[in-house]
Amino acid sequence: MPASPSKAAALALTALALSACGSAPSAQTSATGMSAATATSAQDLGGMDALIAAAKKEGTLNTIALPRDWANYGLLIDGFAKKYGIKVTVDNPNGSSQDEISAVTSRKGQDRAPDVLDLGSSFAISATQQGLLAPYKVAAWDDIPSTQKDAQARWYNDYGGYISIGCDAKRVTTCPTTFADLLKPDYKGMVAIPGDPTKSGASFAALYAASLAGGGSFDDIQPGVDFFAKLKQNGNYTPVEATPATVEKSETPITVDWDYINAGYAKSFAAKGVDWKVAVPADGKFSLFYSQAINKDAPHPAAARLWEEYLYSAEGQNLWLKGYARPVLMAAMDKAGTLDKAAANLPEVSGTATFPTEEQQAKAKNAVTSGWGKAISG
Repeated sequence: MPASPSKAAALALTALALSACGSAPSAQTSATGMSAATATSAQDLGGMDALIAAAKKEGTLNTIALPRDWANYGLLIDGFAKKYGIKVTVDNPNGSSQDEISAVTSRKGQDRAPDVLDLGSSFAISATQQGLLAPYKVAAWDDIPSTQKDAQARWYNDYGGYISIGCDAKRVTTCPTTFADLLKPDYKGMVAIPGDPTKSGASFAALYAASLAGGGSFDDIQPGVDFFAKLKQNGNYTPVEATPATVEKSETPITVDWDYINAGYAKSFAAKGVDWKVAVPADGKFSLFYSQAINKDAPHPAAARLWEEYLYSAEGQNLWLKGYARPVLMAAMDKAGTLDKAAANLPEVSGTATFPTEEQQAKAKNAVTSGWGKAISG
């Protein structure tokens, strides 16, 4: 996950109350003789009914860094809990993608370790390289575009959007609509991103978008790092991490973030008097999806696999759409007639999105890791 907006606890959510030193429960063995921990599809366990039974027996799903107000995660969590009677816990709701990876390694063998992960795609690649993820093909595997999944099914993209510029029109006289606009002296101390781009998928993507706006490419993110260094030098960049609270309080009146996050702000804060405008910058049009993955050492391996099946079902995918995010199965569902078109109130974007390769993202992540601190220091 990105360093996320506010992640309030929900009715279906329970706080983690298990001891940090507790050991993970032993994995169940199905009627097929296979353990849920090694199942690479529901069929390995005897089908969906068998997977559901095994997950219900485990009774718990450990998640991490899932904000209720992020792309409709609140309703997804509630829907899963209600449908299967499985308790869902959310640890470190304000965490980043890097925090998720750190939790997997530091809690290995513990019953409080995360079962599933939602990662910025560059972080999913990193977790794969570290050998932390379990291969698993959801029922809708074949409908996920080949460019949006790991060939060995260790991660697969789920929902995404475009980097956008959100703006409090009641505080800002003229809202910026391009990256070039952000450099104007009108925006002193106003421009924020949702966290450290070395840890946050959303902020990493903001640098990628700024790079494209500044003559960079998928192979060269450095112009994006340089852009934010310039914003820092001219006083426009604020180190305040953009969250729903900072937006509502006008502490971050201009926020570079995913379009579905900014669109969510526009809807949720309208009643509170915040006139939040959203623009996808034409000079830095950048789209990316977030990746789902299963912890190889998940303490609840059946529940983890059932969670993925739920997210990639028509029900789950349409809930992303209602949260202003673009589900990865959107084209396949449109063709199959299962897409909830009434929910498709997405920010307007022209053209067809293209995406960086795994190699390009890994190279960009290294560049940001080595250059970000220097760019905004001083």
